[in-house]
Amino acid sequence: MKVKRDIEIKAPPEKVWKILMDPLKLEDWVSIHQKLKQAPSGQLEQGDQLTQCLRLMHKNFDVKWQVKQADEPHKAIWEGRGPVRSKATVRYELEPDGDGGTRFHYENEFKSPGGPFGAFVTDRAFQRTSEREADRTLDKLKALLER
Repeated sequence: MKVKRDIEIKAPPEKVWKILMDPLKLEDWVSIHQKLKQAPSGQLEQGDQLTQCLRLMHKNFDVKWQVKQADEPHKAIWEGRGPVRSKATVRYELEPDGDGGTRFHYENEFKSPGGPFGAFVTDRAFQRTSEREADRTLDKLKALLER
């Protein structure tokens, strides 16, 4: 299952990057964030790890993330491992819009355990919810940065 979104944010890429890569700011914009269980202090860099408790479809679960790429302020890739061997990859791509703002591309890919059948069930069960939460998350990010 994959969710892709593109938004325009009226803030420069450097400012957007600082929010995206600050683990203490996750609670301010990630709609399914419940709490940060473990994270380094300051801006996340390549190789950093954190553990985040998320809530989706009335269930709390932990995801252990590792920052696989951090090309400030252009691109970040986080890889996560969740319950029962589930995996997620989140990509952030930022580029200047030529007007002082940022074109932000967000992509979240979730791979469920259980082979093709597990993927089929997960796709059906979570696609709409994941899309709705991605929209809510990006709306919150935009509002946070544009205030």
